[in-house]
Amino acid sequence: MDYELLKNEPMSAHTTFKTGGIAERLYKIKSENGLLEVMDICKKEGSSPLIIGNGSNLLVSDKGISDPVIELSTGFDEISVSGNEIYAQSGALLSKVSKIALENELKGFEFASGIPGTIGGAVYMNAGAYGGEMKDVVKSVRILDNGEIKEIKGNDMDFGYRHSIAMEKEFIVLGVTLALEKGDKEEISSLMNDLNSRRRERQPLEYPSAGSTFKRPEGYFAGKLIMDSGLAGKSIGGAMVSPKHCGFIVNTGNATSTDVFNLIKYVQSEVKDIYGVDLETEVKLIGDFE
Repeated sequence: MDYELLKNEPMSAHTTFKTGGIAERLYKIKSENGLLEVMDICKKEGSSPLIIGNGSNLLVSDKGISDPVIELSTGFDEISVSGNEIYAQSGALLSKVSKIALENELKGFEFASGIPGTIGGAVYMNAGAYGGEMKDVVKSVRILDNGEIKEIKGNDMDFGYRHSIAMEKEFIVLGVTLALEKGDKEEISSLMNDLNSRRRERQPLEYPSAGSTFKRPEGYFAGKLIMDSGLAGKSIGGAMVSPKHCGFIVNTGNATSTDVFNLIKYVQSEVKDIYGVDLETEVKLIGDFE
């Protein structure tokens, strides 16, 4: 079987926030053929599936999801190296791809080594950190477009700030070819260690979260606006604005998705009232929160 079907599966087990209600059906994909099979099932029944990786940028409603969930993560995560290029299936974790790059003395992907997501999700939203973005290293993307598998050049992905053409066209990312450069293994390792040390110092990695909760508003930094609004440590239920980095809302242990959502709305309202700035969520909200 090229996929595994889980019924009445808690989404708290499939998101880095560790919150979320029940998915009536969750398909764990193990091959491209498996994905095509499941997409055909969804098409025939007229359902709109939710495609996820390791759930690192999602907030799923406590009310759950009636549409099928398709997970491209473990089992859909093969990585291969050819010269200065790495091909990774979309479910491969960025940390694993970074490790493979290091082992093969390939530089240019160090920025992604600490981002807690899959390479498919990273391409979908043009993830970035510490001065690097996916657009800098993507040579081509293998996608599924309405049942047809295609290859798109990196230059044609319309990459922008937390944006790609895959978002607009609802492409499913199947795999990514990265074009990197030969480098010195010790220098690559040193840079990765430095970036990951800075991440540990500045971000609340000890708590479940979805990373940066808000996009960077033009001309501002979301975390600073929130901190200057006096919201550091603000809590609703088990959700808290991290005092360590106010751009993060974290789960202190028993948060519900509703707690997180209500805190997001509170932060947006306060920052709007004080600074007149609209904070847009970077986290994707799934399901009914009203």
